[in-house]
Amino acid sequence: MLQQTRVEAVKGYYARFLAALPSIESLANASEDTCLKLWEGLGYYSRVRNLRKAAMEVVDKYQGKLPEDESLLAKLPGIGKYTAAAIASIAFQKKAVAVDGNLLRVFSRLTCSMLDVKEEKAKETCHQFLFERLEERPGDFNQALMDLGEIICLPHGVPKCDLCPFSDCCKAHMAKKELDYPILSKSKEKKKENKTVLLFSLKEQIAIRKRPEKGLLASLYEFPNLEGTYSQKEVKAYLEKNGISFTKVISLGNATHIFTHRIWKMKGYCVVLEKKIDDPSLLFVSKEELNHHYSLPSAFQYFLEIKRPQNM
Repeated sequence: MLQQTRVEAVKGYYARFLAALPSIESLANASEDTCLKLWEGLGYYSRVRNLRKAAMEVVDKYQGKLPEDESLLAKLPGIGKYTAAAIASIAFQKKAVAVDGNLLRVFSRLTCSMLDVKEEKAKETCHQFLFERLEERPGDFNQALMDLGEIICLPHGVPKCDLCPFSDCCKAHMAKKELDYPILSKSKEKKKENKTVLLFSLKEQIAIRKRPEKGLLASLYEFPNLEGTYSQKEVKAYLEKNGISFTKVISLGNATHIFTHRIWKMKGYCVVLEKKIDDPSLLFVSKEELNHHYSLPSAFQYFLEIKRPQNM
């Protein structure tokens, strides 16, 4: 959960997840839909799909006991170098360095490294530098550096060098160039995509459909949507063209959702139906069912939460 998500945001989800699935065996035996629902709101859903796959592999290959070796951990689905090193050092006290953004920033300022921290070379050099200095208590070593990076050697704004235990040997601090490091290449501009979201409403039910098994938001549920931005008149024309009987189309406003590499600009409409649409991919559910059983990405939550017609 802590991959790409802040600690404060994770706490509630962590407690809920463990309450529902308290062991590796229970996670391995849970359905994908159950796992996705428990994860709903955390984003990056491939993490929980891989977590479930890893649990299944641990049960199958290691009799339900998580391996302690860093190289074996790294072979499990969803566990790369960083997570494998973090687990090995913190849970099993194995000599390993968990290089994350915090450690890279601390390393860059300590050494005035000119390596771009987005490049693999920077991670390898950082790992080697810190590994050579890791003598005991690997878990504490990694967590202390993570906390140092998050709380003192700040990523945004002026670092708190007066509180840093390394201030007397930090090259960036001694040169008064703390804000020049780490070296970071500019991110690529996010791709913008326009979508028209349709909330098909029939009495007390809303239509949802499952997304493809691969790609963005894989296997989650969504409201039917169209590529591009449609006006109310264009939505009505689309419905009529496709033989969808409706009584009214009501604008639900606009929403924007930002992903890692793209931005969705969405315009939503509530379509009050006369009868169910003859489409096997659509599932009509109550709001209560949607809240408890189906994982709806936060990208679509805006249209569910705003004020809607009474019969919806």
